[in-house]
Amino acid sequence: MQDDLISFKHGIRFECQGSGKCCVSRNSYGFVYLSNIDIKRFSKFFKLSVKAFKKKYCQITDGFIHLTERKELNGNCIFLKNKMCTVYKSRPSQCRTWPFWNDNMNSKVWNEDISVNCPGIGKGKIITQTKINKLLKEDFDNEKLILKNRVNPVK
Repeated sequence: MQDDLISFKHGIRFECQGSGKCCVSRNSYGFVYLSNIDIKRFSKFFKLSVKAFKKKYCQITDGFIHLTERKELNGNCIFLKNKMCTVYKSRPSQCRTWPFWNDNMNSKVWNEDISVNCPGIGKGKIITQTKINKLLKEDFDNEKLILKNRVNPVK
């Protein structure tokens, strides 16, 4: 199983190219899930109460809170304008850690999806193993928070 993981012992060259390709739905990657920390960060950014932010910008699917998806945006993030993130400083952990998600570190996923769709892979400075491990931990911790904060559907 260890062979299935990409090696990043020597780091990975990555620099965001601002393409916006990570901000669009590609079937398996669609929703931008939000932890309570993400929601509070957004609420502060927009100067809205948590309740008002959720009402204006969020949906719940299968008990998980995520940014609203609008049909007219064809799967693009609601905060993506002209291939630029309009909420970059307050973006959720899911966006902050891209492309270094635990689910992406499988060789097949990395080689057949991530490196193909993310033009920043192989460009810019080397992201060190230490930094990648930090991002992977943030992704893991954020995922635990999202699971913990799942909204129980009303029966």
